[in-house]
Amino acid sequence: MVGKGRLYYGWIVLAACLIISIVGFGIQVSFGVFFKSLEADFGLTRALTSAVFSVFLLLCPVFGILGGWLLDRYGPRLIVILMGFFTGLSLLLTSQANTLWHLFMSYSLLLAVGTGPLFPVLMSIVSRWFIKGRGLALGIVGSGISIGTMVVPPVSAYLIAGYGWRMSYAVLGLVGFFVITPLALLQKGAPGKVAALSESERLEAVNLNSTEEQAYNEPGDFSTLQATKARNFWLIFFMWFLCAFCVYIITTHIVRHAIDLGTAPTGAATILSVVGGISILGRVAIGRVSDIVGRKQAVVSCGLLMAGAMLWLIWSSNLWMLYLFAAIFGFSYGGFTVPITALIGDTFGLRNLGVIMAVLGAGWGIGGALGPAFAGYIFDIRGNYFFAFLAGMLAMLVATGVLLIFKTIAKTGDRVVQ
Repeated sequence: MVGKGRLYYGWIVLAACLIISIVGFGIQVSFGVFFKSLEADFGLTRALTSAVFSVFLLLCPVFGILGGWLLDRYGPRLIVILMGFFTGLSLLLTSQANTLWHLFMSYSLLLAVGTGPLFPVLMSIVSRWFIKGRGLALGIVGSGISIGTMVVPPVSAYLIAGYGWRMSYAVLGLVGFFVITPLALLQKGAPGKVAALSESERLEAVNLNSTEEQAYNEPGDFSTLQATKARNFWLIFFMWFLCAFCVYIITTHIVRHAIDLGTAPTGAATILSVVGGISILGRVAIGRVSDIVGRKQAVVSCGLLMAGAMLWLIWSSNLWMLYLFAAIFGFSYGGFTVPITALIGDTFGLRNLGVIMAVLGAGWGIGGALGPAFAGYIFDIRGNYFFAFLAGMLAMLVATGVLLIFKTIAKTGDRVVQ
């Protein structure tokens, strides 16, 4: 038996993944703060400026799949070291970019190498260390996305105001390298693959302080090919596509939209901070609720709330209205993504979870790429974001409807993958 005073190593892994998530996703979402500077310095339209981020998002699933494959075969340490190295290299080179194609190479390509695997790798690592309380564990590490959204954009805005966008990207690059790379050393293989762990420790690994014994390798683990033949796989793919389409319209354009309405740049950046801060509550609270009441019920409620927030944004013209939107959107966005992520492990098992989650992440990447580009194009031809925000609202309504035909696993633990 494991002594009462001995800390289960899964919590150390979880803490390391949380910090990596804060830094990595904070860097990703801060692009919206740099938007105006890049647009002005390179003389770009909003569609072209958005395209830099859209190409990055399109490339993320490619490297996410590669990262998931490396994770499943070589463990987490190697892939996390590579992520830290390329994240730092990307932003350092971006700070020296002088032409548009430089941005596509240094930012779109290299940052995709560094941060593209973030979601599938981190969520797969945590899913393997926690089974019974998976929703809560994923909610905790997923809150790193929210904390990063809350912290990094205003810090970036402060750095840009004082030192310019180039120095700001150089600083973020150094932070990415010197934070993510050392944390790779804390990573280990999942409990069932760590020889040094006793059987009792492996049993403890599958729950959050529960006495119920469960095997690490859940029954019915799917190969990637088997998973892609299941209807549930493509339903999750489509839901992620629609959610990302909506989310990245906001993260890429909400700061620029607020500035258009007369908000100061630093004040506009705090809107993203509100989204990030409130979504922490959504991720942890709804993640835990989904463990109790079920994944589908939690996701449906949050999807409808996200759609309502987008409708409110369409008519928002004052800063307080934008802050209220950010609070509602942040909570529901955080609550929407965690239960769906938990459903992947629930449905397809853990053995090939890295690759399966990465392939599903292609849906997120494609939707995320189309959202900002679509919104930028709409603004360029109409001078406002009305139809872009409307499209985001409709995307969330459809995503919620898709979930209603998703077949969840039975209480016996048998997976339904029709």
